[in-house]
Amino acid sequence: MKKNLYITTTIPYVNAPPHIGHACELVQADAIARYARLRGKSVRFQTGTDENAFKNVLSARAVGIPVKQLVDQNSERFRSLCEVLSIAYDQFVRTSESSHFSAVQTFLSRLKSDDVYTQEYRGLYCNGCEDFFQERDLVNGACPDHSAPVTEISETNHFFRLSHYEHPLRELIASRRIQIVPETREAEVLRFIDRGLTDISLSRNAERSAGWGVPFPNDNDQVVYVWIDALVNYLSGLGYPNGEHYQRFWEANVDRTHIIGKNVWKFHAIYWPALLLSAGLKVPDKIFVHGFLTNDGQKISKSSGTATDPTIYVDEFGVDAVRYFLLRHTHPFDDTDFSATRLAEVYDADLANGLGNLCSRLTKLAESVGLALPNNAEEPLSPANLDEYVDQFRCDLALEVLWTEVRQLNQLLSSERPWTDIKAGQLDLAREKLKRVAGRLRDTSYWLAPFLPATARIIYQSLSEQPIRKCEPLFPRGA
Repeated sequence: MKKNLYITTTIPYVNAPPHIGHACELVQADAIARYARLRGKSVRFQTGTDENAFKNVLSARAVGIPVKQLVDQNSERFRSLCEVLSIAYDQFVRTSESSHFSAVQTFLSRLKSDDVYTQEYRGLYCNGCEDFFQERDLVNGACPDHSAPVTEISETNHFFRLSHYEHPLRELIASRRIQIVPETREAEVLRFIDRGLTDISLSRNAERSAGWGVPFPNDNDQVVYVWIDALVNYLSGLGYPNGEHYQRFWEANVDRTHIIGKNVWKFHAIYWPALLLSAGLKVPDKIFVHGFLTNDGQKISKSSGTATDPTIYVDEFGVDAVRYFLLRHTHPFDDTDFSATRLAEVYDADLANGLGNLCSRLTKLAESVGLALPNNAEEPLSPANLDEYVDQFRCDLALEVLWTEVRQLNQLLSSERPWTDIKAGQLDLAREKLKRVAGRLRDTSYWLAPFLPATARIIYQSLSEQPIRKCEPLFPRGA
């Protein structure tokens, strides 16, 4: 069994501030990382920002500021979002840093010489994706992701012989040496491979890119293609090639897990493993591909004009309420419609009237009779299926397990009616009834910590006081 976990998010472009879709991926990865730590694993959790895209050049020109100023401002917004959402990352990578440049150039220099060549190339290019497309992949002649027209571009670039890795990649994925979750995405990747893999560009013309990006090794006329450069962040953030963290969390017996959106599996499940094989390095173990947040069925994004600053929802409902919605009420693998109205409904039903009401009633009654629970000397027993659900990236089902317990405890408290015993002066009987509910809720709060860290901490501490004190309101109504 692998004890160590290296878990990463994708690193978003910084041509604009973050939106609620970025928050969803961050919270998913954070919950999985926190749960692994709770179970005693050594974990390294990495996120960051992708700063070498030509998009950034165009965005900086549009607002009339230097590119570095733009990426500095927006990268800090993504870092701040992590703090707002209580994201407990170990490393925040910025691909404009010199350490990343060095790692990219080292990585490219270690690709097999037979796998790299130079040629003139003509292709259909989407500025939004910063990617070339085959005509067969277009939808009505437009980019399938942005529904935007593509541009025919001709230039001389350095290429990687992806075609050499068609059979090794298929074997890695079909055998689940690289496990792609869910299985529907695995099947999609295999179908893509079976259509035949074509070689990919490693570079872009430096002049066309305004000189922004990682210089290609031994060729100042080219910069590294941003998607190749971005993928190497999974190594550069560990100190590749010689860093201690690289040895411990990539080369060692570790579960290497990437959490990505469904629009970038081609880069992570095909390009990235092939490049790693060429460089003689280990490949990822798991690639979790999540769906999008949508607005009336349309992907929430900067380009569509549907992006909303997630801090607005945190300010209104609180960080754990937003985390709860994104983990419990969005499907991990499919698209989910998001709205403030739906968030408010969930806040009232599940949080204010559910967990919040239970904790308020219970601790008020416990304080009135001077109840004290014995100290927890050992880790409480894990609820049934909780480990399996988290291992399957089903935080929604994991929280359903915990909320089933919350509902049962609310029902138990109502049926036991300890307040009638208190009124009748039967305080010992009331304590026995409250003790059963309080002990189970304290255990539940222990397992709730990876998902709602602040809420779980308040509940656990309140129920561990000697004697128990009334808990502060967790989810005030009118939020």
